[in-house]
Amino acid sequence: MLKKFKGCLLGAAIGDALGMPNESTSPNLNKMKYGYRRPYKGHPNEGLTPGQFTDDTQIMILVSTLLADGKYNEERYTTALRELYGRGALRFPDGSVSAVCEHIPREHIPQKGVKSTTAGCLPLAVPFALTFPDMNEACERSVRACNVTHTHPAAHAAVSTFVTLLYHTLHETPDPIGKALGKAQAEDEVLGGRIRNALVLEKEGMETETALLKIGNDVSVFQTVPITFFLISRYLHPPDLFTVAANTGGNTDTIAFLCGAYLGARDGIDRLPEDLLAGLEDRQRIELLGQRLYSLYSRKLGQG
Repeated sequence: MLKKFKGCLLGAAIGDALGMPNESTSPNLNKMKYGYRRPYKGHPNEGLTPGQFTDDTQIMILVSTLLADGKYNEERYTTALRELYGRGALRFPDGSVSAVCEHIPREHIPQKGVKSTTAGCLPLAVPFALTFPDMNEACERSVRACNVTHTHPAAHAAVSTFVTLLYHTLHETPDPIGKALGKAQAEDEVLGGRIRNALVLEKEGMETETALLKIGNDVSVFQTVPITFFLISRYLHPPDLFTVAANTGGNTDTIAFLCGAYLGARDGIDRLPEDLLAGLEDRQRIELLGQRLYSLYSRKLGQG
């Protein structure tokens, strides 16, 4: 299980770093290249180098660290997120996260964020899925964290859905994708329907490029999550999944982040491409966080 914890965090960061230079661009499935790349001149991420990640991994690391330190609560998360944003360190942040950080007065911590369906809330699913042995508690805690920036029910449903996927994948439950679909359908009819439709397209054998046009790749959870489910169902070989996910365009950094988290939870750190691990920013720090969250999880499991 420890290898899966490390793999989940590292896989997410690898996917994010691979998708980073293609964020907000058009799909590039016909000219895909394997490995890390530098963003083009003028891109919002142009200051980053190959192997560096975006705000998705930064938020995952932030929340993971607070949890591992035993210091997590929504107030501390809000304060730390605002501090990261305020000093300009948050890389090309999600619009909803930016809006909330801009409007948090220094002396007052708001109780909730904005009514948004952007996918900037999804990185929270990873540390909560790894920390809590009880899946319902993991979902509940992730939704409370999500509410700091995103109050829309569909955002909450998306986070719960991805927690469910990771939880069942980590525990090798049969059909984790089907169980996550069931969670989505129970939480939000529209999100659940779009995930189901994406899985139908994959099962019918639709070409990925055509499916991408039908499903979409924008920053909303209504497109980011369904295309992720399509890709993880189709591409089982790690380099293939990473490469395709990182070239979907649009919200490709988050899409590849989610695919990588799933892949690492499924296969563990040993199946992640060694060259991608070697070139990843903060690899050792992230791997250590996997170790620390596993220790926290084990303690909670023993207390239960």
